[in-house]
Amino acid sequence: MKKGLLFIMALVVSFALYAQPRNTVGKYPGRTQFFAEVGGPGILFSANIDTRFNTSSLGWGGRIGLGFYTGEQYNYNNGMYYNYYSQSVVTVPLQVNYIFGKLDSPHTFEVGGGLTVTGKKIDIMNYNDSARSSLFGTASFMYRRQPLKGGFTWRIGFTPIIANGYIMPSGAASVGYSF
Repeated sequence: MKKGLLFIMALVVSFALYAQPRNTVGKYPGRTQFFAEVGGPGILFSANIDTRFNTSSLGWGGRIGLGFYTGEQYNYNNGMYYNYYSQSVVTVPLQVNYIFGKLDSPHTFEVGGGLTVTGKKIDIMNYNDSARSSLFGTASFMYRRQPLKGGFTWRIGFTPIIANGYIMPSGAASVGYSF
């Protein structure tokens, strides 16, 4: 599992570096953001980097993060809880997103989808042992306040998590820096 996580991270970092034109560094501020997020695709908390695939701060882009989840895990027997324990795991949220808005306005809207990989199988929905997973589908519908030329940025929105046919409604809030 560790080799799989390292491979995914290396693949995404390679893709992000390939998507960055070498001669445009500093010419197009606001395309890249680093932010800390509570909730969302990182499940509990994550630190993320988000970048656009073009020279604008709008349009198609992607994000990758590193986070953690700590929560109660339950064992079940005939539908009854018989044991519970606390478990902490590393999470790696990966998403492709699209930013809607006007080029001359800091108010934007993000729609995205992707996957979150966890270091161990967990059950964030507390349904049963068979609902444990190490791969979760994610979506994001978020308002983003991003300055036109970089600086402090924040976002808030609805971020459902999908696993084993169940959808868990969730929200997220983040703060960061756009450059």
